[in-house]
Order: sequence, then structure tokens, then C-alpha cells
Amino acid sequence: MAHDYDLLIVGGGLAGNCLALALQGCGLRIAIAEANSRAQLQASAAGDRALALAAGTVNALEALGIWQDIGAKATAIGHIHISDRGHFGKTRLSAAKAHVPALGYVITARDLEGHVADLVAQSPITRITPARVVGLMSGSEAMNVSLKQDGDSLNVSAKLVVGADGGLSSVRTLLDIPQHSTDYRQTALVTTVKTTLPHRNTAYERFTASGPLALLPLGKYHCSVVWTRTTDEAEALMLGSEADFLSELQDCFGYRLGGLTLTAPRRAFPLSLIRADTMQADRAVIIGNAVHQLHPVAGQGFNLGLRDVMQLAEALSAAAHSQQDLGSREVLSRYSQARRKDHARVIGFTDSLVKIFSNDWLALAAARNVGLTLLDHIPAAKAVLAKQAMGLAEG
Repeated sequence: MAHDYDLLIVGGGLAGNCLALALQGCGLRIAIAEANSRAQLQASAAGDRALALAAGTVNALEALGIWQDIGAKATAIGHIHISDRGHFGKTRLSAAKAHVPALGYVITARDLEGHVADLVAQSPITRITPARVVGLMSGSEAMNVSLKQDGDSLNVSAKLVVGADGGLSSVRTLLDIPQHSTDYRQTALVTTVKTTLPHRNTAYERFTASGPLALLPLGKYHCSVVWTRTTDEAEALMLGSEADFLSELQDCFGYRLGGLTLTAPRRAFPLSLIRADTMQADRAVIIGNAVHQLHPVAGQGFNLGLRDVMQLAEALSAAAHSQQDLGSREVLSRYSQARRKDHARVIGFTDSLVKIFSNDWLALAAARNVGLTLLDHIPAAKAVLAKQAMGLAEG
């Protein structure tokens, strides 16, 4: 029996588009269903956020043919400076000492998303947009998908449906996949600042009693700010004036980069750890933020999601090459099993950082500062941390 597509990807963001690009040479009939128009995606406030790309992620983007024409818009991270506000502990990582060109790169989400979307538009991949998924029914040979497009109903079938539609995933909801959520009672305040002193390609992570403050290098004199505060503190900072916000930010970070000036709107994002119970269902699999949403403390969210993409592409490519059914339980179980260890490692690492550094209990503060100071003087331990930061730790 013929079906409309071999693969239907729900979600035309970075994860969905990268998966389609990774598989476009496999002879598969691929379609992407996206709820928003290209103009809506480009205008989204989420495009303002900076993405910290681990070195392993850049390697993957190069393999997909994405990085070659967008890398010039990214800023290399040559150094990472980690400190604990009000305490002596600190450690520093260096690309030169790790014998790599960069520990990672920083790029605005809008630049990367727009470039990837352009590559998809130039490919033979079918785009169904704007279209919302409103129903899924699994059969023995295909998933039947009901879509709403401009008020009209559209029904298509595919051997496999991939949910790459973010934290509020319609695919996950329609598949009745439960998820567990931990509310950190924190909010990330995101903006961009101009500095009077050059950052010299240094990314700063400063831990405070309310949560971490990260300044990520953009260009020569700009930094993307991800400032975690308690929910109440964040609300007060958002309601207050820009001058008051900037004054508190300057006080929290200090004057290592001189004076700071806001160059972008302030935005607030509540923080939770969210993890789906499973990655697969009958003829369906979910990836990226549809499976896991992390605290931004270690900048691992997109990096982990892209590893989902690359490993799923590898599994589906192998299945297509051997003429296996893409949506078979065997193929999807093999992929899910392969991803579990990486998910557990990164989620555990991120969650532990939040719990260890987001409080000022004296004994714990002393222990973590001794740890940071020792880490700064133990090359082998710093090499392990550098590999974690670069997304090259073994999963």
C-alpha cells in the first residue's frame, strides 16, 4: 500500500529542519508540517536568544552542510571563566590548553534558524505550512495524520511521524506520552548588553545564591545575558525600569568588562526540568525539546537536541538502506535505547549544577568553592570539564 510520505516531521524549527536535511540524500519522501508561517517564525521573540554551540554541535552542523555559510556570524568561545559570587572559588578553561580552535561558539537563534530554513526551502523536502496536527491514528503500516491548514482539514499518511515540535509538543500530547516536571522556581532573564571593554572571546558563568549568571560573547563588544533569578526577583526586575535592571546586573557581574549597556529588550522565561516518560510510540518518535527541557545553566539544551537529530538520522538512514520499515518498533527501540545514556548524563549534570550552586548554605558554599579552586589546578579534571562543555564527553 502506498503512503503519502515515508517520514512526516512535525515542527519546522531547528530540530525538525536539521533532521530533514540529514536525511535528504536517503531517497525518502519527507515532509515537514509547521504550525507557523516563515514570517511568524522570523518575528518570534525566541529568535533573540543566543545559542551556545558546543564544539561537537559545530562538527555536526558542518557534516550537514549548514555551518560553512553561517559560521562567520558566530563568535568563538576561546575561554570559559567560572566563578561563585561572594566567594573565592573560580576555574578557567582555555581552548588553547584543550588543543582545539574553540571551546564552542555563540550565535543568535534567528541567524541559525533562518539559514537552516533557507536550506530546506531550496531542497526537494515538502513543506506543509502553516498547518497544525490535530489527530494521529496508528495503523499496521502507517500513521494517519489529521492536519488543519487555513481552516481546512488535510489528511496524510506516513510510515513514521517525528515530533520535533518543542516543549508544548502536540505530537507528545496526542500520543498520550506522560512527562515529569520539576519547577526550579527560577526565571531566566535574557537580553544583550554592550560592554566598554572587549570580552576577548570569554564566556562567563557566575553562580549566585539565586541562580547562575552567564555572559556569552557576541561580536567584539556585545554579550548575550542569561540571568537566572528566583521567580519573585525576576518579576520585580521585569516590572522595574531598565536603569534599575542594569544597575542590579552590573552589581551582580561586576566590572570585569567595564560598564554594561542594554542593547535588546528584556525577556523572561520560567525554568523547569521537563522530561517525557518515553521517546517512542507506535510509528512515532519525539526528539529535542519535545522530550527534554533543561535549565540553561550549562547551555546544553540545543546541543543535546541536535545529538537526538543526528542519532535518529543515522538510525533511519540505516533502516532505509536495508529496506526496513522506518516506523517499526525494532528501529525506534534501537534509537531510544541508544539515546538514554546521553539524556541521563546531561540531565543529571545540569540538574546537579542547579542544586549545588543555586543556594548559599555555608557548608555547601565552602565545599563548592574548594572544588572550583582545586579544579583550576588539576589539568586532568579540567580536561574532563572541557570535554563536557564542548559536547564531546562520551555518552
